[in-house]
Amino acid sequence: MRHVILILCRRVRGPAVPRLTGLHSIKGRLALLEKTIVSSLVTAPATKRVFNFNAGPAALPLAVLERIREELLDWRGSGMSVMEMSHRSPEFESINAAAEAGLRKHLAIPDDYAVIFVQGGGSMQFTMAPMNLCLPNKPVDLIHTGTWTAKALGELKKGIAHRIAATTEPVKFTRVPGQGELSLSADASYVHMCTNNTIEGTQFHTMPETGEVPLVADMSSDIASRTIDVKNFGVIFAGAQKNLGPSGATVVIIRKDLAERADKNLPTLLQYRTHIKEKSLYHTPPTFAIYIIGLVMEWIDSLGGITEVQKRNEAKAKLLYDTIDASNGYFKCPVEKDSRSRMNVVFRIAGGDEAVEKEFAKQAEAAGLVGTPGHRSVGGMRISLYNAVELAAVEALTSFMKDFQRKRG
Repeated sequence: MRHVILILCRRVRGPAVPRLTGLHSIKGRLALLEKTIVSSLVTAPATKRVFNFNAGPAALPLAVLERIREELLDWRGSGMSVMEMSHRSPEFESINAAAEAGLRKHLAIPDDYAVIFVQGGGSMQFTMAPMNLCLPNKPVDLIHTGTWTAKALGELKKGIAHRIAATTEPVKFTRVPGQGELSLSADASYVHMCTNNTIEGTQFHTMPETGEVPLVADMSSDIASRTIDVKNFGVIFAGAQKNLGPSGATVVIIRKDLAERADKNLPTLLQYRTHIKEKSLYHTPPTFAIYIIGLVMEWIDSLGGITEVQKRNEAKAKLLYDTIDASNGYFKCPVEKDSRSRMNVVFRIAGGDEAVEKEFAKQAEAAGLVGTPGHRSVGGMRISLYNAVELAAVEALTSFMKDFQRKRG
């Protein structure tokens, strides 16, 4: 490549030199280089794949990864990778529209709701939601169920009127509150909740009823994992990196009238209405992540839709919980059964013996089962069963668990 550059410089700066032909020509050398690069990417030996139980970023469907590889250098005849496209190009506008259409189809999103792709992760929404949705003298009600609602609460404490409508902190967040435990304000600006708590391993299986007060749901870890009625929510937001795609994009589904609550003097980029009006293209969006969200929507379509995805997820969770419950206490899940998450299964081993748990994680990784340790704040084990995790992965894990118990228990 160095010689090619020197030849190019001579042709530009100095007198013409005799034309080179074959592999010694600039064109020939570039063709050879291109052939080598393409060959190394497309015909590389098959890579060993592990069973991935990471909590996020998490497993992506293999079919989606293969599609990305296939289209990486030339997206559908455009001669460009999606990573190289202008976000103003017709090609990317079609990608953006397809991702939104897929979400609308599979989540049955009504026309009076907008779908936007923003950045900043779910955590940005802990600030963006109150900035846009709070009304004068109307507090935010928060249902406190763990680490992620604590982070949302931390943002509200920076000057936003709020109330804790319910909390399960006294029982160490081992369950979610029932409807009868909620103390909701009839005049609240909105109610904030987290539908699935990744660290604590809890999940709402029945959504809170909030009447006329909009329900704002952090669905980062269980969006598109089961059927929901979007009309029961004012806002749904989710970081893509668990069930929808890679990190970098955040999906916000918002009832359009709620977006008009915001003061127009808010920073332009932090107004929902800005992104709605510009179809997520006000500034350069996370283009490649949006492209992958669209591919994941196609993959869900190939499975038969969200109903079939939910059946898969229920089967995976049942197999793992049944294995835990049948271990005579060697593996123990601290979460109350009616609050157990189908996405993030937490458990302790041998009464919470940290040395045994570290050995479990070490041997599991050696066996190709990665991402089993719990969050650093709580310890123990955590198995994330997001949509792309196949039943075969859970079968391999439960077989390993039984063998581990047999040898050490």
